[in-house]
Amino acid sequence: MGRIVGEHPRLSSVGDRGYIFHEQDSRRVVGFGDAEFRVAEIPRSTAVDIIVRHHYSGRIVQNSYIHLGVFLRGELVGALQFGYAMNPASGKSVVAGTGNREYLELNRMWLSDEVPRNGESMAISYATKFIKAVYPSVQWIQSFADERCGCWGVVYQACNFVYCGFHLTNFYHLDGVWYHEMLLTAHKKGGTRGAFLRANLDRAARHRFRQFRYILFLKASARKRLLRKVFPYPKPGLEAAHG
Repeated sequence: MGRIVGEHPRLSSVGDRGYIFHEQDSRRVVGFGDAEFRVAEIPRSTAVDIIVRHHYSGRIVQNSYIHLGVFLRGELVGALQFGYAMNPASGKSVVAGTGNREYLELNRMWLSDEVPRNGESMAISYATKFIKAVYPSVQWIQSFADERCGCWGVVYQACNFVYCGFHLTNFYHLDGVWYHEMLLTAHKKGGTRGAFLRANLDRAARHRFRQFRYILFLKASARKRLLRKVFPYPKPGLEAAHG
């Protein structure tokens, strides 16, 4: 996969690894890393274009509001998007007392094949450092690994997320396209895709897949309020029986 040509902020010079500040505002943190590898803010439109063109889902999550580019030797080679969960108020059911702005979900991540083997874990680590500096109210971050795509969350395990079990989600396969079950009931948000699925549900094949929940705590106080049980990491070839 080739490098991505995209618009990104003008940055101050990057020497040793650390926080990156905007060229025109020395107090504004815009990223973390060094000249070799870094993450930094990019326009929403750029992140959306990367995700739509390259992510396996081909779709964005509208709840995303933090958009970070991944840069390898100055070239844009990936993107991460963080934001609310599908149900923004659901955070308090995971960690007691969590407000909507006190947690994030890693909604989407895609990196080019050019990125080194440990690039995904580095990108998450650097993004976390950026979030700590710019969004100090965020206490924890969650993400899901999707069994449908053969993902077990190995990158989250490498980043010391805790594994909090899975839930089962229905997906429908219709004319070569996957549809999430929420499109059956989310008539307004589902748009034309939801309408198409509902009109052709008799032709769609239903599949149930596990969604593995991973959580990274940025503040120790949040870890103490976790309402979910922590399990050993699931592994391919082993049955993950922790729903």
